[in-house]
Amino acid sequence: MSLSVKILKISGILDGIRGNELRREVSNIVDNGADILLLDLKEVRFIDSSGLGALVSAMQIVRNANGKLFICSINDQVRMLFELTKMDRIFKTFADQDEFNRQVLATQ
Repeated sequence: MSLSVKILKISGILDGIRGNELRREVSNIVDNGADILLLDLKEVRFIDSSGLGALVSAMQIVRNANGKLFICSINDQVRMLFELTKMDRIFKTFADQDEFNRQVLATQ
């Protein structure tokens, strides 16, 4: 059985407006049959509380479709935010796409 993996690259500031776009994009990806979604946050400079809420919503959307969501390439500011809000316990993060490929895709 082959799993469908989709990578979504996000850039700039993840705030309320961009968060709504993210929710729509994730819904579309899941509706199109993706089993695993990797959010690449390499180009994200800042996440506010609305953006953090959007990430949680994205996780719920993927889980409700029996999929898995992972995050990679977060910067130090985002890592600190995840640690302060305990989101690092909710989201499985990887240093980069290569690490994701080695740890997740290679085991499938």
